[in-house]
Amino acid sequence: MNIAFFLLPKQEVVCMTLEATLRQTLERMEHHRYTSVPILDRDGGYAGTVTEGDLLWFMKNNPELTFEHTNKVKLADVQLRLAHRAVRIDANMVDLVSLAKLQNFVPVIDDMNRFIGIVRRSDIIDYCEKMIVSGNAAAASEEEMATG
Repeated sequence: MNIAFFLLPKQEVVCMTLEATLRQTLERMEHHRYTSVPILDRDGGYAGTVTEGDLLWFMKNNPELTFEHTNKVKLADVQLRLAHRAVRIDANMVDLVSLAKLQNFVPVIDDMNRFIGIVRRSDIIDYCEKMIVSGNAAAASEEEMATG
């Protein structure tokens, strides 16, 4: 199965840039009710994924920072605790599933390392569920024919 089948294109993905402020990131994540979003560099490449935890740890470790001043902190200054990996568009399903076990979504890049979209874990689970159900139906049909 080609992972492009699962791709949510870049235009439909909420992304942040390294130049975005902490406040912009917080407000955008709150507005969309996301717990993590991809970060893009100025060339459109995948630079990482920022999570709510990253933002909370940054604020905890900078107690002098008030919410009013979060518009002065660049997202590039926030340490990302986890290294969310991306896959190339030509990756196989095994690679995709392996990453989806650990990440809510898997960023997808092209052959020039530009971000082109994401594959959501929920879409992969839906696909696997359909494969299991159709596999069970086929097995039941074969069993019925054998005993029939």
